[in-house]
Amino acid sequence: MGNGLSEQHPIFPSLPSFQSLHIAILGLDCAGKTTVLYRLQFNEFVNTVPTKGFNTEKIKVALGGSRTVTFHFWDVGGQEKLRPLWKSYTRCTDGIVFVVDSVDAERMEEAKTELHKITRLSENQGVPVLVVANKQDLRKSLTLAEIEKLLALRELGSASPWHLQPACAIIGDGLREGLEKLHDMIVKRRKMLRQQRKKR
Repeated sequence: MGNGLSEQHPIFPSLPSFQSLHIAILGLDCAGKTTVLYRLQFNEFVNTVPTKGFNTEKIKVALGGSRTVTFHFWDVGGQEKLRPLWKSYTRCTDGIVFVVDSVDAERMEEAKTELHKITRLSENQGVPVLVVANKQDLRKSLTLAEIEKLLALRELGSASPWHLQPACAIIGDGLREGLEKLHDMIVKRRKMLRQQRKKR
């Protein structure tokens, strides 16, 4: 753990490697970003501490239809003083995973501001966003409809394709399904960009 790069692939060690997709994991502090990362990496709960810089892992994930995709995740600290650094990690990214704490209604406005700020950067126009509504297992968690409204996801517009995924990072519920949606959005965007290049 920490700021090192791990090349472990414990989930599917025998599968062939493909070009990895660069994914930035962002969100406010204490939303569960690092828990998401290490649940995907080790397929078990890892007790984490607030990230002071970043964690990075290259992880092979089996998606539906017997596809295996290698994601290179960059989990960046969410404390206010670290947020200006987010744009460095989203430059040339294939997708953004934005994690929100479904129980923390008071900070949804702050999460919305940061999400809209990062997606409106010119270099992030069109980059697919997977919004992970974490901690959905807790009784006081907001519904998906409430989160969608509070984050004003529909205001992201057609420039930023997005998907809102309910999840519980501690046990891993919803994470694979969310990555599947993100992967589909990335593939769709790449096809569109290829077609645009051909027209020039």
